[in-house]
Amino acid sequence: MGMIAKQSIYNVVSIGFAFLIGAVNMVFLYPTYPGKEFQGLVVALLANSNLIQPFISFGVQHTLIKYFSECTTKMERDKLLWFVLLFPIVILGIILPFYSQYNESILKFISGNGAVVSRFPFMILAIAIATAYFEIFFSWLRVHLQSVFGNFLKEVYPRLLTFSLLMAYIFEGIDLNNFINYMIIGYYVRLLCIAAYSFYVYFPSFYFRLPQNSSSLLRYSALIFLSGAAASFILDIDKSMIFAITNDENVAFYAVALYIASVVEAPGRAMFQITSPLVATALNTNDLGRLEELLKKSSTNLMIVSGLAFLIINLNLLDFYEMINQEGYASAISVVILVSLGKFFSMSMGCLNNIISNSKYYTYVFWFSVSSALLAVVLNYYFINAYGILGAALATLIVIVFINCCKIVLIYAVYKIHPYNSKTLSIVGSILLIYGMTYFIPTLVHPLLSILIRSLLVVGLFLIPLFLFRWSSDIEALLDRFKNKF
Repeated sequence: MGMIAKQSIYNVVSIGFAFLIGAVNMVFLYPTYPGKEFQGLVVALLANSNLIQPFISFGVQHTLIKYFSECTTKMERDKLLWFVLLFPIVILGIILPFYSQYNESILKFISGNGAVVSRFPFMILAIAIATAYFEIFFSWLRVHLQSVFGNFLKEVYPRLLTFSLLMAYIFEGIDLNNFINYMIIGYYVRLLCIAAYSFYVYFPSFYFRLPQNSSSLLRYSALIFLSGAAASFILDIDKSMIFAITNDENVAFYAVALYIASVVEAPGRAMFQITSPLVATALNTNDLGRLEELLKKSSTNLMIVSGLAFLIINLNLLDFYEMINQEGYASAISVVILVSLGKFFSMSMGCLNNIISNSKYYTYVFWFSVSSALLAVVLNYYFINAYGILGAALATLIVIVFINCCKIVLIYAVYKIHPYNSKTLSIVGSILLIYGMTYFIPTLVHPLLSILIRSLLVVGLFLIPLFLFRWSSDIEALLDRFKNKF
């Protein structure tokens, strides 16, 4: 896993920097200056854009990853690339007239508050298009095992863009409408950057013919599109329903809590970008031994890193929200705990999602996603009305557990493999023990000092079982390199 480890390290650093900038945006700049109403509106607009984006990409970015390793000639690779680049244009030709005619009804349906969100129908569609094509070019870089620059553009760039626009708004250089317009421009600048780099990495020759297996490509793209649409629906429906059922302030509180909890899955986002094409290659060559090795190693490594992040985040929540010191935001502390639990469970599965989406059993993803989307709507509607944003978090946790259990059962049934091993219980047990040992440490003179001391204590305690039980040779080697270097 040397290649995986090397690029994953760069990606983790990049994502860590992105989360730092994002934290400044989400928990300081947005609440302090434009306010929670402004923050809730922007979050709702981007959430609605994410709901539309899968309809444009139609799953072709996943099709590229799955079928690239099956192409044995340059001609077939080139035809595959042009297929995934041009097919969304056909989709747009179908979507644009329909969207322009019915955008108010569509936005009212997905947000429940057309009077506010429908003021920006162009922004929602424009960012959806830019994001869809960005994901296609990012997949092209990933199949060439060049994920670092794309990861920077995916994770760091949007947060730097938001930071710059917020600073311009704070100093009265732009208003809300200009904020939205410049955000659209920024997303298209990002698209141009990744497109230029993708063609620099590999420029394909153009052929006026479809790939030989175009029917298989279309079938796979259609199912992945439906699954992706349902998955995006699951990710963003809670924010849209909170916006519809309660108010935009609660969207801001919930969005900040989700952002904090999402730190737990940051290592997975870094690793999956490079493991996905490797998993596809192992499946296409029927190398089940390599497949099981990738699954178990990725599970163990992600449980270690994500578990440490889980401890640091949840043990410092009170001090962290005291530092934010904005009215209402601390009401979402329980949201962070519930959602981060779900995300830790997802990370414990390693690259299992990559295995399913790149295997011949990818059709099951559609049924899992659709059933989970329906469950999400029902649970969110009931729990949000009953418990507010805490109800949305509880619904999210239940849906995550449900869909992940379905996936684990599927992979075990068809390949007789699963993500877990003898180290899993000791990792989980150590996390619970450390949590119990440090939970009651009181706040010291200043919240920042408390966070620093408590985090150092958690890291120190976590390193003991890491080396004692020899959880991961990859992480040990990485720590040894840092020690020798510094």
